[in-house]
Amino acid sequence: MKKRILVATILLLLLSTYVSNRNFNLKFSFKINEIIIENNKVLSKDEIKNELSFLYKDNLSLINLEQFKKKLDEKSFLSGFEIKKIYPNKLKIKVFEKKPIFILQNKKEKFFYTDKNQLITFSKIDRFKNLPTIFGDKDNFEKFYINLKKINFPIDTIKTFYFFEAKRWDLLTNDNKTIKLPIKNYDQSLMNYTNIIGKKNFQKYKIFDYRINNQLILK
Repeated sequence: MKKRILVATILLLLLSTYVSNRNFNLKFSFKINEIIIENNKVLSKDEIKNELSFLYKDNLSLINLEQFKKKLDEKSFLSGFEIKKIYPNKLKIKVFEKKPIFILQNKKEKFFYTDKNQLITFSKIDRFKNLPTIFGDKDNFEKFYINLKKINFPIDTIKTFYFFEAKRWDLLTNDNKTIKLPIKNYDQSLMNYTNIIGKKNFQKYKIFDYRINNQLILK
């Protein structure tokens, strides 16, 4: 009889321990219930959290980084991120955003153009509403922009870039002067413009026309 009681007691203890372990695992499963967003300047925290809503209730220890990265990439303003797990149930995400420097209008399509020569779908954002505007396509502007930087042209003085089907550019400055460039060797025209624009005799003119080879027409 005593042996039966002993065996029954041991079985009871074993079963109790098994149930206790299950409850322990459920209690400490590290399911995410809070996402903390840091370093965002353009996108709101709510926008990013909505995109990452699939993470809630996931196990903090078993985050699918590929799915996470793919979801973040859908927000084209985001260029990267850092993840910090805060046990038992928090996820801290530091985001890095792309930097628009122009607005590009290509026919009916409109984009932000970044400092890394990338395009972002345009949306109305107050902090970017006064960016210089490009009327043309990305490929032609990218080549033009590289050349402007090579000759140290003061790009920040330009508010509008116009690209024509004839494969040439017009530039409109912040003080409403128009620079009409030739198709070829326009870098020489731009260097000439930067040399003369500070001189008193040229400040009254609004149009600097370099389209005819070796000539400058002022109006």
